[in-house]
Order: sequence, then C-alpha cells, then structure tokens
Amino acid sequence: MKHLPLKSQYYQSIQKKYALYLERVGYNQNTCKMLPSMTREFFYYLEQRSVKDLKAITPKEITAYYGYIKTRPRYRGPGTLSESMQHMHLWALRVLFSFLLAEGGIDADPMSILNFPKPQKKESRVLSRSEIHKLYNACESYKDRALLGLFYGCGLRKSEVEALNVKDISFRGKLVYIRSGKGKRRRVVPMPERVTEDLKEYYYQERVHVLHKQKTTAGEAQQAFLLNKNGSRMMGQSLWRRLRCLVLKAEIRDPERITLHSLRHSIATHLLDGGVSIEQVRDFLGHTLLESTQGYTRVGRKHFNKGL
Repeated sequence: MKHLPLKSQYYQSIQKKYALYLERVGYNQNTCKMLPSMTREFFYYLEQRSVKDLKAITPKEITAYYGYIKTRPRYRGPGTLSESMQHMHLWALRVLFSFLLAEGGIDADPMSILNFPKPQKKESRVLSRSEIHKLYNACESYKDRALLGLFYGCGLRKSEVEALNVKDISFRGKLVYIRSGKGKRRRVVPMPERVTEDLKEYYYQERVHVLHKQKTTAGEAQQAFLLNKNGSRMMGQSLWRRLRCLVLKAEIRDPERITLHSLRHSIATHLLDGGVSIEQVRDFLGHTLLESTQGYTRVGRKHFNKGL
C-alpha cells in the first residue's frame, strides 16, 4: 500500500500507539501491517480537510470517507478498490475507534451507530482431483510443490503458512506443528509421503540457495520456512500470486474464483468424499465446531454434483 506522509504529530502519535496495540492484543503479523496502513490513509484524508482532532469526527465524516474509499483508484492496477478491501478499511477504523474509546482518546465512537453493506462473499471454488493434478504438473520448482503441499496436502490456512518456521516441520516424523492457528489453537498435522519429500527437496536445495544468494545468515529469514526471491518470509500476496500463475498455466477454468483457501477446501472435500469421517477432517483442519466442517461438506457435494 502506498505510503502517505503525515504532518500532524497528533496523528503520528496515534498511529504508533495503534500499531503497538494491535501487536499487544495478538493480531497476526499481516494484520499488524495492514490495519495501520489503512488508518494512515484515513489520517491523511483528514489532514487534507484540516480536521485536526479525532474527537471532532462524527458519523457524517465516516460516511463521507466511505464514499471516498468506494471511488478512489487502486494504487496498483486499474479500477477502484474491491468490496472486500473497502470493508477492510472500515474494519480498520472500527478497531481504531474501539481502541481510542477504551484508552480515553475520544468521548464517543462514531462507528457505533453506522452500518455499511458487507461484501458479497464468493463461494470457494473446489477443485477436482484432476485439477489438483494439473496444478502439480504446472509446478516449476520444489517451492511451487511445497506451496501446494502445505495448502492442499496439509490443508493449512494462509495465516498458518505465513507463520510457518523451519522448526515447525519434522521431516522424520512427517508432521507440521501449527503453533498458533485460528483462535490461537495449536495442532499437529500429518504430512503425506509425497508432501514430505517435496518440502525436504525445497528446504535442502532451493531454500539454501536463496539464503546463500542473498547472504542471509541470521534473523527472520533463517526462521521462516517459505522464502521469497529476496530471502524474506513469503506473505499472502506473494503466495496468492504464485498460485495464480500455476492456475493460469494449468488452464483451469474459473481462475478468478480459485484462491489459496480453495486448496484447503478441496482437500477437505476430497477426504470426505474418500470416506474419511467428518470428525477426523474437523481435527485435520483445526476446526472447533463440527458445523464449520459440515459447511465444507455442503459446498463440496454441490460442486461434485455439477460434475467437477
């Protein structure tokens, strides 16, 4: 996201406190970067309109900002922000004003009486086994195969793959340790033989080469399992872009509906279709409620009934 300079020391101070608050209460690394960048844009917007104090913000100003967010161009690529990104900007403000109210920085929360339309949630596109096979055939490296192995073979969430460290993978035990999944829950995920071999090849060949090329010998890069070409931890956008390339190369239909979560959804559907009990799939995915896993069942059956 574009970096917008703030002139006001007041807004700069709140920006720093907000970022520290997000880290302190335990939001994931990606959220701790994204939400402050979104509130920075809000503060910049206020500065351009000579609004100097957040205590002066009313629901009217928030509604006007929402109108701005809906029409402002993307910083990268054509068009305007997606509905989901608009929603994220509003969520960043809800968290901000809730924090300020609790800290005594404002007297009333201007977001509390406002309701905005929620983005229409697109149903995850479940891939067939033959389509998964096509994705593997499209791979150009062991990192590509490792990516598919973690999201499909192990059914991990995006945030779990982002946070995955070298110490979290046991090649000998063929296990992946999720130290802090959704809701801070821990679990151990078994790795199929083929996934274990792919991750091992990536770790001992390609990952070592990246570290050597970038002369990275310590710190975050040494801990992170999946690295980008610069030797840094791979995050959501990089992971999604790589999957997008594989999907396009494999010429799979409806590419715009295939996400990282589609791979997790697909393995759940394939396991259930193969006769694995719903309780076992629930534990594999790290769901707390059986209803969450049942939701995967309904969607998966609908896709397969369409002849996937």
